[in-house]
Amino acid sequence: MVRLGTGVAMRLRLLTAFVAAVAACCALAVVGSAQRSSRSGPLTVTLRDAGHKLVGTVRIAAAAPTGAVEIRAVVRGLKPGFHGFHVHAVGACEAPSFKSAMGHLKHAGQAHGGHDGDLPSLLVKRNGTATLRATTDRFTLGDLRDRDGSAVMVHAGADNYANIPPRYAPSGPDQETLDTGDSGDRVACGRIAPG
Repeated sequence: MVRLGTGVAMRLRLLTAFVAAVAACCALAVVGSAQRSSRSGPLTVTLRDAGHKLVGTVRIAAAAPTGAVEIRAVVRGLKPGFHGFHVHAVGACEAPSFKSAMGHLKHAGQAHGGHDGDLPSLLVKRNGTATLRATTDRFTLGDLRDRDGSAVMVHAGADNYANIPPRYAPSGPDQETLDTGDSGDRVACGRIAPG
């Protein structure tokens, strides 16, 4: 049996403690990065109608390497035709009106058609189903998970994106058109919780 001097034994204990401390720091760093990545990880949003019936899902994910966001929606049980489809500013979906989600996600001075939360309309087929795939750089996953969250909304009617030719409205579109695109009532909502 080899006996180590007290100095060597002390150095080994210190080295062992140092290695354990480094391992603990590395473990904390891995856990911290997992928590950070979950904030930027993909979202799956469940859309429900005013009766709380499942209408569909929306997946929102970062589209690497561009930094844009990719949206994929699959819905069913809606009336055929075009439906306005937007991200609203607050993560609340209180039925039956879903007004708790407030207006579209936007910055001051943006009119409809240019709101950050304006998305392409859903085209629902005769069988009541629709799929949509879109990419946008108007918002990030972090924007959607801000302090009050966000909501994905399906409207009852088509969205005109506030595109009203002067021959129909010589004074320009009214405020409702500028705010909503005349897409009508809110028929399905999906909450995005704050991050």
